Amino acid sequence: MGASTDLGSPPFFLAAWLSMMTAMMLPGALPALVRRARTGSVFAAPRFAGSYLAVWTAVGLVAYTVDRPHGTALAGALTVAAGVYELTPLKRRCRLRCREDVESGSRFGLACLGSSIGLMIVLLAVGVMSLLWMGIVAVLVVAQKLLPPRPLLDIPVALALVGIGIAIAAATSSIPGIT
Repeated sequence: MGASTDLGSPPFFLAAWLSMMTAMMLPGALPALVRRARTGSVFAAPRFAGSYLAVWTAVGLVAYTVDRPHGTALAGALTVAAGVYELTPLKRRCRLRCREDVESGSRFGLACLGSSIGLMIVLLAVGVMSLLWMGIVAVLVVAQKLLPPRPLLDIPVALALVGIGIAIAAATSSIPGIT
């Protein structure tokens, strides 16, 4: 696994990606889905979830298209960049927007994409098929969607990502799940 992970055929990857996004991203969207179910027709929540997951499917298609085997130096640099992104005003705006009541699942998905893109880049950089990193990123994504932004929590996450990125770039793969 890791930076040189073979993503498989497009149908295999899309099936795995959609399953992964459903498991990782949908739990954090539950409050929005519940609100949609209460205020809309019987099809409102499934339509919302479908368009939300369509955004993440499009991200998967882009990731599959641009993915190339890469070394630990690039994986480390991308992880450092993701850590820095965690501290930007754009990240904060997207994270707040991802917590608001939005009628469209696709608009909600785009806001959540902006909130989670740094963490998704980490996942893609260190091994999209790594269960360890998938679990770490999933926990962080759900926590960031459900908890309001707080420097006491957000700064340590950003610093941890920067530190992990530096360690990845400096190592020759001594971190589990990265090759």
